[in-house]
Amino acid sequence: MTSPGSADGVLRVATYNVRGLKDDRRALVRVIRALRPDVLCLQEAPRLPGWQRERRALARAAGLSVAAGGRVGGTAVLTAPAVRLLHGRGHRLRWFAGLEWRSIALAVVEKTVEKDRERYAVCSAHLDLQAGARLSHAAQIVPLLERAAREFGAAPVLAGDLNETPGAPVWRLLGGRYTDCFAAVGGPAQVLGDGDDGRAGATFPARDPRVRIDAIFVGPGLTVMSYGGADVPAEDLPAASDHRPVVAEIAFTPSARA
Repeated sequence: MTSPGSADGVLRVATYNVRGLKDDRRALVRVIRALRPDVLCLQEAPRLPGWQRERRALARAAGLSVAAGGRVGGTAVLTAPAVRLLHGRGHRLRWFAGLEWRSIALAVVEKTVEKDRERYAVCSAHLDLQAGARLSHAAQIVPLLERAAREFGAAPVLAGDLNETPGAPVWRLLGGRYTDCFAAVGGPAQVLGDGDDGRAGATFPARDPRVRIDAIFVGPGLTVMSYGGADVPAEDLPAASDHRPVVAEIAFTPSARA
């Protein structure tokens, strides 16, 4: 059985919309374990009665712990034993009448690399289906994430389900401040949707991915070492959820460590 966590000097951050655990939970756990995350950002985590118990059970089955996230909005962050949790919380975003109340989960973690203690502020987000709310929430998330990063001397990382394809307003907003991990490594297609029709890196729907709406962004001072999906039997991906997960290996650049 694969243990969660990454090699020294690298943080593995994954993001996964788990559709409320409505699908095959055994397949879901296999997928999460295959990602080997130090930090896992969840969207559509359980939020019905018993939601805390359900999240803890999923985390335990995957060899992780619940680090952050409230009931509203269904976002959460899970962490592996390889990192130390410094701060974890959920934050409700602005409510728009007639729309789902959205939130973020934010965890500040520390990983010891040789004699250095490297800190990351990791945010899990699930943006709205409505374009105006989506952009408004993205603009609200950035200062929340960066405030936490400043407070703890951490590098910002934003991951989640954007409900929008690259080139649209939210992607332009986030891309103006952060690095899209997929683009940083030249857009690998392994284990993700691919083809000659512009679908490289597609994450939705899991059975036949056509669009890339799930992403990981990193702030200045971080280098993207790799990016991809879960190395599992093909049938596990559509069995586990309607999204495919993505995982990035990131590290502080030498100048940022100095």
